[in-house]
Amino acid sequence: MSRVFRALERAEEEKKQRVREEPALKVFDEKSGSGKEAPGLKFPVEKAMKVEEPDLTPREEAPVLTIPANSVAEEEFRKLKTQIFLRLPNPPHSILVTSTAPEEGKTTVAVNLAVAISREINRRAILIDGDMRKPRIYLGRSQDAKGLSNFLSDGTPLSEILINSELEHLRIILAGPSTQRPSELIGSKRMAELMKSLSEVAENTYIVIDSPPIIPTTEPILLSKIVDGIILVVRADRMPRESIQRAVKSIDRQKIIGVVFNEVELKPSSYYSKHYYGYYKK
Repeated sequence: MSRVFRALERAEEEKKQRVREEPALKVFDEKSGSGKEAPGLKFPVEKAMKVEEPDLTPREEAPVLTIPANSVAEEEFRKLKTQIFLRLPNPPHSILVTSTAPEEGKTTVAVNLAVAISREINRRAILIDGDMRKPRIYLGRSQDAKGLSNFLSDGTPLSEILINSELEHLRIILAGPSTQRPSELIGSKRMAELMKSLSEVAENTYIVIDSPPIIPTTEPILLSKIVDGIILVVRADRMPRESIQRAVKSIDRQKIIGVVFNEVELKPSSYYSKHYYGYYKK
């Protein structure tokens, strides 16, 4: 019996050793022939809360609501993406999209900027809904679907909240159920570790965060400390200059990479309208 017992012990020890030696899981599957893979996500393991690495086998896809393809609006988001990557000497790998007040169009800008980046050759994007007060990105799912608030508050694994979208190079993290303490969660060490790890996934991966508005909430101020760049969305003819100045002073001004004016009324000449818009209708 002692031989059998020792054999069972050795088998159990070998099983544990194989589990420890399994390779890290990846955020994006590398399909290039180079044989190189993006490094797996790494988080410090705490006794109170264990963070698991994501299994992103394409088992589900969620549609992304975007502006119409081949439209003038879609081209404007391509221009925005181009301004970020070509005009800046060091393009930011994490971008916060926010606004002074609600209903200025920041979610539309965040979603379509992430889509534009993901459609670029050799670039990937991760879109995060950082508004845990009033989530705006649902993807046809219940408002109680798991997301960022679950990851930050109760240790839900990243693999359960990082969603494969219908676009090959776009991943999405929903806000999750609304919470009474969003600023505490956003300002937590766990959020900073998440951003650091996602930023280190690969050189060609970019993070876009849709945050709450600046003046009525605290989260954008906290998020501005852990991102590389900030885009401020301003709805034309709505926000007083004083309110915009107050919002800018509240965040890290050095990180503002641009301002997007939304709902600007354009009045092109008859020639411009005929030829420019006619071109895109084709």
